[in-house]
Amino acid sequence: MRKTLWILSIATSLAGCAHDEAARPAPETPASAKVELPEATAGSTSRANALLSPKSGNTTLRGQADFTQTPDGVRLTLKVKGVPPGEHGAHIHEKGDCSDPEAKNAGIHWNPAGHKHGAPPPGASHLGDLGNIQVDAEGNGQLELITRDWSIGSGAADDVVGKSIVIHADVDDLATDPAGNSGARIGCGVIE
Repeated sequence: MRKTLWILSIATSLAGCAHDEAARPAPETPASAKVELPEATAGSTSRANALLSPKSGNTTLRGQADFTQTPDGVRLTLKVKGVPPGEHGAHIHEKGDCSDPEAKNAGIHWNPAGHKHGAPPPGASHLGDLGNIQVDAEGNGQLELITRDWSIGSGAADDVVGKSIVIHADVDDLATDPAGNSGARIGCGVIE
């Protein structure tokens, strides 16, 4: 009888240990073994966009700019409608503020490296130089480019987020500082 009680006692103890083991939380990973993302990529994203609205007396311009991270760099697809036919300068400006009726709060061209105005990246021009968008007889235009000179949401000097995209009334000559003689700012959208 004692032998049976002893065996039951051992079996009960073992069962209790198994239950305690299952209820016990898993050990926490030591801080030294945790993987931390670098700060530059921790907040970055793969997409951003801007919705453009009319400025400087233009009442019909509407548009959208989409920025997408790809293996080849950041791709910009800019589409507009309600714009007079012809070529119009397009730029990224330094401030994310389109509240002024003439989009003056958007500041100057985005140019953290201090280069001269010119053709779109890559090259030694403003990071915000996009060239010209060709608008057809129906008032529709599209511009696409891809560059490794930009990032999206990184917080670095090359980050497009927090800037504005601006469409101008005239053609950009791709040479004259500071804005290629491209005229009034007829459309603006904040890149978010």
